[in-house]
Amino acid sequence: MAEQPCLGPPTSPAPPNPRAHPRDKWSKKMDFLLSVIGFAVDLGNVWRFPYICYQNGGGAFLIPYTLMAVFGGVPLFYMELALGQFHRTGAIPIWKRICPLFKGIGFAICIIGLYVSFYYNTIIAWALYYFYSSFSGTLPWASCDNPWNTPDCTNYFGKSNVTWTNFSRSPAEEFYTRKVLEIQKSGGLYDIGGIRWQLLLCLFLIFTIVYFSLWKGVKTSGKVVWVTATLPYVVLLILLIRGATLPGAWRGVVFYLRPDWGKLLSTAVWVDAAAQIFFSLGPGFGVLLALASYNHFHNNCYRDALVTSAVNCLTSFLSGFVIFTVLGYMAEMRDVEVEDVARDKGPSLLFITYPEAIANMVGSTFFAIIFFLMMITLGLDSTFGGLEAVITAVMDEYPQVLAGRRELFVLGLITVCLLGSLSTLTYGGAYVVKLLEEFGAGCSILAVVLLETIAVSWFYGIQRFSHDVKAMLGFTPGLFWKLCWVAISPALLAFIVISSLLDQPPLTLFDYQYPEWSISVGFLIGASSFICIPLYMVYKLVWTPGSLKQRLAICIRPEKTTRAPQAEGVGMAPVL
Repeated sequence: MAEQPCLGPPTSPAPPNPRAHPRDKWSKKMDFLLSVIGFAVDLGNVWRFPYICYQNGGGAFLIPYTLMAVFGGVPLFYMELALGQFHRTGAIPIWKRICPLFKGIGFAICIIGLYVSFYYNTIIAWALYYFYSSFSGTLPWASCDNPWNTPDCTNYFGKSNVTWTNFSRSPAEEFYTRKVLEIQKSGGLYDIGGIRWQLLLCLFLIFTIVYFSLWKGVKTSGKVVWVTATLPYVVLLILLIRGATLPGAWRGVVFYLRPDWGKLLSTAVWVDAAAQIFFSLGPGFGVLLALASYNHFHNNCYRDALVTSAVNCLTSFLSGFVIFTVLGYMAEMRDVEVEDVARDKGPSLLFITYPEAIANMVGSTFFAIIFFLMMITLGLDSTFGGLEAVITAVMDEYPQVLAGRRELFVLGLITVCLLGSLSTLTYGGAYVVKLLEEFGAGCSILAVVLLETIAVSWFYGIQRFSHDVKAMLGFTPGLFWKLCWVAISPALLAFIVISSLLDQPPLTLFDYQYPEWSISVGFLIGASSFICIPLYMVYKLVWTPGSLKQRLAICIRPEKTTRAPQAEGVGMAPVL
């Protein structure tokens, strides 16, 4: 049964039919662009990029970062958008049309998406707790006069005779560790303790927002992102202007951008640059496939890839100024070097360092409210994208069962995510978050992207893929893109995966050293998603009839070579 033409509105509403359920489409082009930007621009742009940049040579780091974006990140971003738009299906069933042997990639992507949802939404819940706590005349992390503070609490703002030692703890740090997390009640991963009901309530509210944003598909999520994807830019601009007017701000900016050219000779810097751009743009999570699958067939996904990639990279760069103007201010107040203030990384940068500076600004309550509102919105639209990838993949794979039952399926998925997050809401939940963040979507997602690129470029064939792009856009991808897809991007990904596996620094959080068994558990978590790929390959080869050579020939040949081209008003023959 042909779909309704997408070049104009349907002539009459088609009745629901589980065998040929009409696919949703974006109401407006901007709904799609904002959804992609919202997914790609997340909390990592604010905390990860500035830290990695100054750690790896400041302004000099922008050279490997740009090169990795041009030769690795953007080509794969473009590839995923084109695949999703052409085949118009999710991350699991799309492999029938590309290379059935690699269908396990789709299942691996869904498992990784679940692991990310188990910890990522807890970080948003922490931000919601801070957001609620910000509605007070005096911010609760502004002084050492609270029940949760210890004798080590040292408030140096506005005081000239305070000595900062290695044992000193700022009010903001103690609020985060002893009030929000209550991590002092946990003995580590051996004893993570009970659930913090306040954080459970925050997470429940987050998942409620996520559910009602996703339950009707892109028609609802496409509207919500007009707020969640644009608000962070307004807040970043306000915080940048405020940060630039603080005493000592220039010290932070100099520290952020001062080039250390010697760092470029280090392999680790190039690995960090490549990892940052891949995790930032997000190919391999199935999100770009899912979001692009709701596009019109002739949408210019090439231009979309360039625009959204540029916006993402520029946002990361801008965030560095927002963060480091404030770090310069704190160094000025503590009378120490910026380097000593900028030791916090990851969530600590957003929950300790920045709130500490905000607490000592004029209008601290206002700045705290907008900062944590920005963090919530940055996190939410990335969650929308991550879960939409899982929803689209599973619903497209099992349309007979799930067609017309999206609301129930999304409710079930959100419930699974909430239950999977419970361990991160305990007193030792921060330890679990760190473990999942490190292993849930680390090497495994990079390996998945590597295999995805190989499957499309080498097995499906770069000429066939280029023909698909030409059918949509009217022009064939240039030699540069083909070279990147066939050789350069896979080589970069292989380089990062091998380097990451060979170089495993010890895992620590605050003063806690992760035990050896927890690292083994982490590797098992990472392997549990990736193992779907070889397992499915074995399953497919065993159940396909014929000799081994015949089986291989069948399993690498697309089962469906085109996607109902008559529905789009273009005539395309199968490309063999």
